[in-house]
Formats: sequence, structure tokens, C-alpha cells
Amino acid sequence: MEIGLFFGSFNPIHTGHLIIANHILNYTSVGKIWFVVSPQNPLKDAADLLEAQQRLHLVRLAVNNDERFFVSDVEFQLPKPSYTIDTFHYLQSKYPQNRYRLILGSDSFLDFQRWKSHEKLLKEANIIVYLRPGYPIEASTPQIEVLSPAQLDISSTKIRELIRSGKSVRYMVPDIVFQEIVSNNYYQ
Repeated sequence: MEIGLFFGSFNPIHTGHLIIANHILNYTSVGKIWFVVSPQNPLKDAADLLEAQQRLHLVRLAVNNDERFFVSDVEFQLPKPSYTIDTFHYLQSKYPQNRYRLILGSDSFLDFQRWKSHEKLLKEANIIVYLRPGYPIEASTPQIEVLSPAQLDISSTKIRELIRSGKSVRYMVPDIVFQEIVSNNYYQ
């Protein structure tokens, strides 16, 4: 299976993260998203972070019961600070049956050259870069897939089309609306 690795401090997780994850599942070959909670990002000030276990708990609450998502605490068992290249190699060795793609916002991608072993990571990993306003990038290698923001592609028509094609619209509509659509098989 192709797994999207969505690394982050998630301080806190928000609807934007969930919309991005849903968008990636709907518009790429990724079949599942793993939210990899980083207890200590070496490029962020630790003093500004909510305690790691609390952030992990919030991510678990946010993805509650969505089988397309998995919350990983793998970096809690690895040496600190967390480096994406190390976690990537660990996951490749522990779960070799999966193919992994890294998920980055374009803001993070612009800072990619500061990451540990970024050249090696770029050669070894396929990357999905999600464009964020004010952070334009151009993909220069075949390993990088650039996605436009989901909010530009949200419409009632698109939501109905996604439902009819068996895709999820969770997070695109309010939870209560999503529950009502699913319960009543609307737009099938």
C-alpha cells in the first residue's frame, strides 16, 4: 500500500491538516495517511510546544474513527530530536511491504535544504508538496508532486461528484452534515 507520511508537531492539529490529508487521498495514489507526531522538531522552539503526549492525544481525537488515517507515535521511541530521514528509514525497515510518500506544505519545502540529509531524502522518497498561499514553489524533479490547495476545488458540485465516485467528503462539510449525508446515502 502507498502510505502518505504527514509529519508534524501538530501544535495543535487543525481542520486544515485534515482537509489536506483528505485532499491527498482523493487526488493522489496514496491509500492511507499516517499522521507522524514529532515530539521535538529540531527546527522549532521546544518552549512553544504543548507537551508531546497531549499533542498526540489531540491528533487521535481529530482523526477519530477514520480508517483512512493512522496516528503514529513512532518518533516517541526514536532518538530526539526527530529527523525525518531517520524515521523514514526506520519505517521502511519495519514495514517494507509499504511504499511511503512524504507530505509537506510548500512553506516547509522551502526550508527543506535545512533538514538533515535532505539530498539523500530527496533521492529516496517521493514527496507530495501541498501549496500554501504565499509560498510558491516549482517542482524540479519527478519525485515531487505539487498539489494545489483543496479550498480552490471545493464546491457543491465537486462534493456530489466525490460522493458518487466513492470518495470521502469528510472535513469538506460540517461533521453533522457529513453524518447526515452518510446516514441517508445522499448523492449516491
